[in-house]
Amino acid sequence: MLEAFFAPRSIAVVGASQDEAKVGHAVFANLLSGGYTGPVYPVNPGSPSVLGHTAYPTLGDLPERVDCAVIVVPASRTIAVVEECVTLGIPAAIVISAGFREAGPDGAALERVLVTTARAGGVRLLGPNCLGLIATRSGLNASFAPIMPERGSISFLSQSGALGTAILDWAAGEGIGLAHFVSLGNKADISEVDLIRAWTEDPDTGVVVAYLEGIADGVAFVDAVSRLVTRAPFIALTAGSSDAGARAVSSHTGSLAGSRVAYEAAFRKAGAVAVTTVEELFDLAEGFSRQPLPAGSGTVILTNAGGPAILATDACDRNGVALASLDAATVAALREVLPDAAAVYNPVDILGDAGPDRYEAAARILVADPGVRSLLVVLTPQAMTDAGATAERIAAIARESGVTTLAAFMGDRSVAAGMQALKDGGIPGYSFPERAVGTLAAMERHRERLDRAPSEPLEIAADTSVVAEAIAHARAADRTFVTEASAHRIAAAYGIPVPKGGLAPDRAAARQLAADTGYPVVVKIASPDILHKSDIGGIALDISSESELDSAYERMMSRVQQRMPDATIWGVTIQEQLPVGREVIIGIDRDPSFGPILMFGLGGVYVEVLKDVTFRLCPVTPADAREMIAEIRGFGILRGARGQAPADIEAIVDVICRVSALAVNTLEITELDINPLIVGDRGTGAVAADVRIGIGE
Repeated sequence: MLEAFFAPRSIAVVGASQDEAKVGHAVFANLLSGGYTGPVYPVNPGSPSVLGHTAYPTLGDLPERVDCAVIVVPASRTIAVVEECVTLGIPAAIVISAGFREAGPDGAALERVLVTTARAGGVRLLGPNCLGLIATRSGLNASFAPIMPERGSISFLSQSGALGTAILDWAAGEGIGLAHFVSLGNKADISEVDLIRAWTEDPDTGVVVAYLEGIADGVAFVDAVSRLVTRAPFIALTAGSSDAGARAVSSHTGSLAGSRVAYEAAFRKAGAVAVTTVEELFDLAEGFSRQPLPAGSGTVILTNAGGPAILATDACDRNGVALASLDAATVAALREVLPDAAAVYNPVDILGDAGPDRYEAAARILVADPGVRSLLVVLTPQAMTDAGATAERIAAIARESGVTTLAAFMGDRSVAAGMQALKDGGIPGYSFPERAVGTLAAMERHRERLDRAPSEPLEIAADTSVVAEAIAHARAADRTFVTEASAHRIAAAYGIPVPKGGLAPDRAAARQLAADTGYPVVVKIASPDILHKSDIGGIALDISSESELDSAYERMMSRVQQRMPDATIWGVTIQEQLPVGREVIIGIDRDPSFGPILMFGLGGVYVEVLKDVTFRLCPVTPADAREMIAEIRGFGILRGARGQAPADIEAIVDVICRVSALAVNTLEITELDINPLIVGDRGTGAVAADVRIGIGE
């Protein structure tokens, strides 16, 4: 799909320059020196030649039609160059030039013309305002980056050119090869989705690493990454996804959701590996590109020092990395080759005087244990330590056994030879155990996701006409939410249990409705202006008689009149009083890029205080729902603690799936809260006591 960028038969640099201080000079020089074997043409009307190559005034003057044009001219001249690409049928253009959207409104207008011109003529654009691209298979360095990386299996994309050059320098320093490097710049045309789709089909790509500052089409992104990760991990660092700029919202879900939550939910849905620091990005890129994924859980720590072994063990516990239980035969074999003072259980401490032979002997025994799926080698420089030889032995064992192997060689100058030997042997080497364990944990989680059985959303039968009617009614009244009664009807239309009851416009109607519903009842103020009823005394619970109803009605109307005298009052809502149960919240917030995001957590009035919630991108499957329920801190309350009966978990799962279907099917719903969902004991079900639904265009 992007072959004209990654493997062009010929290429031209528009703006190639003889001046070494110009970007056009650097790009042209990189193309000549990177190993690319196709024709490279300089285009510059003011120079007869560039670096000994004949220069041409325009693209139309070239001796052939090139596959790709690299454009390095002032922004004001790029439109004319792209028009020439359209006329000549050049399919690909890399616009390195700056001065577009990033420069302000005038630049943004220029960028729109640039894209419109290219798309109308069938030209794909990379950039503008980008560093360029590198494809090592083609020996193509169509960038002004100072380094041409070795050929490898990592394909890297970045929205930051500066971070991109840092990645290239890191890869060169670590001896890690790349398949591709792409600086996206302003993403006016080609985006991360285009690259991910292309690399999904690319045999040279074993790992995709990304630095992203924004994702325009979240749905397409999730779909593309979901397809990629079945054959290559996707590791991503995002910036600009904090919640500081979150919009003001009225729902509990909206106030707890935010850009960061959306990214996390999207990455989880897609199976991406999300990182939060550049160091972690580098660590995981090294681990995933150099070692196979662990075949399962079961890590063994091999070390020459007790303190670092404890640090590594603690890191495993924090990261959910399970230590392997060694077979009795393994323990006996270790006793045969190790000193009496050695620790032969996991972690295996072979003592400070251990040399390469002792490391090798112990490692060979450990990787043969059927319960060992990964090996973490920890080394500290002591008098007898030979870090270089030890690393060579460990690398050989890793190649022969196929067991996932990572190393933490602690120190600097004393272990430098060992770190180099690890790199040469394909073993990820880290300065501290915690970084190695963090990488191993990410690799294990990715393996678990790949091994997980696929789960599909429930097929939900619903009366969608009820939903459409409620939304139309709200819009006709120029409201951004549906009434409480309508919200309950919508929930019921999707099979979500709601209490009996309804709206009473006056006291007499309230008496009749309470009698029909059956005491005890709950009384709630009904007003389009009062969203959080409990804040102003707008809810009365456990009303058991008509006299109590009258008193509650009077108090409620008086409080509302005092606190919100201008509020429109429709009357009161009468609902059956539900039995005591666990209170949870299920909500929806609609992200502009990724679509509806579902929240689950402990509910009631404490939801925003405790914030014991978790999120998933819709659609949510039953497996997703069970995972959400189990990962909140308050799961013990639902599971049954201190002799209490367990809650009806499957009823919660069912409601979560129905809410997800409602959000997916109804684009007009921007936010939704069921708070609380009253959950009974196992087998008794759950009821949505309060439902709020906000709508948009």
